[in-house]
Amino acid sequence: MSHVRKAFRKRCLTIAAAAVVTAVVAAPAQADTTVAEVTAKAETPTLFDDAAGGEATADDPAVWRDSNDPDKSLVLGTAKVGGLRVYDLAAHEVQSLPAPKAPSAEDEPGRINNVDVIDGANLAIATDRGRDKLVIYSIDRDRAEGPVKDVTAQNAAPYIFSADQDEVNEQATAYGLASWKDRKTGRIYAVVTQELNNQVALLELTNEANGTYGYRKIRTISFPSTFTLPNGTTWTPCEEPGEQPYLEGMRVDAANGMLYAGQEDVGLWRMRADLTGEPTLIDKVRDYGVPATWDPDSEECVPGEDPGFGGTHLTADVEGITLIDRPGGGGHVVVSSQGDSTFAMYDRDPAKGNAYVKSFRVVAGQGEGAIDGAEGTDSLEIVNQSFGSAYPQGLAVIQDETDTPTVTGDDGEPRDGTNYKYVDLRDVATATGLSFR
Repeated sequence: MSHVRKAFRKRCLTIAAAAVVTAVVAAPAQADTTVAEVTAKAETPTLFDDAAGGEATADDPAVWRDSNDPDKSLVLGTAKVGGLRVYDLAAHEVQSLPAPKAPSAEDEPGRINNVDVIDGANLAIATDRGRDKLVIYSIDRDRAEGPVKDVTAQNAAPYIFSADQDEVNEQATAYGLASWKDRKTGRIYAVVTQELNNQVALLELTNEANGTYGYRKIRTISFPSTFTLPNGTTWTPCEEPGEQPYLEGMRVDAANGMLYAGQEDVGLWRMRADLTGEPTLIDKVRDYGVPATWDPDSEECVPGEDPGFGGTHLTADVEGITLIDRPGGGGHVVVSSQGDSTFAMYDRDPAKGNAYVKSFRVVAGQGEGAIDGAEGTDSLEIVNQSFGSAYPQGLAVIQDETDTPTVTGDDGEPRDGTNYKYVDLRDVATATGLSFR
């Protein structure tokens, strides 16, 4: 979520009707609460979305690793109405794919929001927030016209949440995404969240003609929107009128079929990736349970007294989620705490309650030409494998909502820019004192 959108919503809460959710797993009392600091090794070109001629906003990255030649691996980054960008390991742009066109001048255009790479399939899946659909891409590093190609079968790509184009134009559409290949069946699935609502849908990719792909919906569920507090009262996060506490950042652990999902104003959830069973709230945002009321004049929520039921590691919004796979098993779930520009790390093992481990942030480097830090991060991707000479022990790609230094447009006004930072995973291991090997 952008800073503009975040400022508009603020942290707002209101008392509402009851609902019961699975108990929160408490972080261990001895957990280290200090925040480690790392710097970026490279950054992609700045993207702009403003009156000065920009048409793109960086949002969500995914990494495609070339197993035959890791030095030739690619980073895919969504650019919203600007489509999809493709970068090499030096953070240079190698391809730009436009967002799908609107059906007519009166309809919403495509808006590529989240993207995932499917391991072992040379495919990427993205949510088209503008048209309420998935877009499927094939990846071939040696393709002459560009390594990434749209292979969506339009006749097999239905709306995900909308009944018709009129509903699509209301933009309660496909938003967050987590996709994976089932290790037993080889089938490819995607879990997709709905903007403005607490709905989540499970989809399965389908093979269509001439190497194209479509998808079908299996089921849709609702995440909790009202919560029973320890003092017996109930609480619902305050949203703009007509909205529900919705989700965006997600990741599936294909090794055990678990989905990790971030409900932006609530916290981090875990549940079965097939969307059966009940979700478990692993950790809460700091202002969980704080009552507030919506003020229509200021278009903000006015918070009341904090009853003290919130967590200590996540500051809303809860955004991007990724995994650090450790060879031989184990690893970490990493979550973007957008409100304080940190990344919280949890034990990957559900049997250990996904206990909190450590947090880190990406700060500005020192000296002339140093790369700035990452602020207000929407999403990130971490791959704990060798990428050759550039990142021999793994790569973290992190969205920066406020790229600096600020660029001034022809009108003399500052242009708000976004981009992606590349961080050497060895630096994260050193700063946090954790082993990823």
